[in-house]
Amino acid sequence: MSETWVVMPTCLPIVLRRCHRCASGRFRADGKFRVNANHKLLDAWLLALCTVCGDTTKVTVLERMNVRAVQPGLLNRMHHNDPGLAAELLQDPVLRRRNHIALDWDNAWRLDSGAPGQPHQPEGEAIEVSVRFAARIPVRPVRLISEGFGLSRAEVERLLTDGNLVSTVRLSGKLSGDFTFTLKR
Repeated sequence: MSETWVVMPTCLPIVLRRCHRCASGRFRADGKFRVNANHKLLDAWLLALCTVCGDTTKVTVLERMNVRAVQPGLLNRMHHNDPGLAAELLQDPVLRRRNHIALDWDNAWRLDSGAPGQPHQPEGEAIEVSVRFAARIPVRPVRLISEGFGLSRAEVERLLTDGNLVSTVRLSGKLSGDFTFTLKR
């Protein structure tokens, strides 16, 4: 028996960066952009608000780019404050590294596992589950498995140590890429 689970984002993640006003470290991006033109050069930023004081920070998207070098579709999406574009840009590791930011995905994703609760399979039959990520969301596989099957994390850890939960990837730590595992009951 095989199943497919999908880890899907529900909203934009929290941007982790130090606030200059209140020293908080959390900003909420809502998909607003600011585009500034200086003659033939463009600057563009993704705006994010501090969760404590409401101060605005700018995440640099384009810096001193020639207007002709920017794709018209990208520029149009920024002018219309496309939240999908904000999600795409926050996924870009080069953009995150250049702006010295990290992302906090807590409460910003959900697991679509089909039917909730315990799997209904005959005793002794194994379930092969393929987990697919709709976005690069770092999640602990033990948490996904416990949520998908309605088990406690301790029980998932016990299944793992007993050899009833196997995978080709390490199930400890965090993963953000597709993987499969097999649960033997």
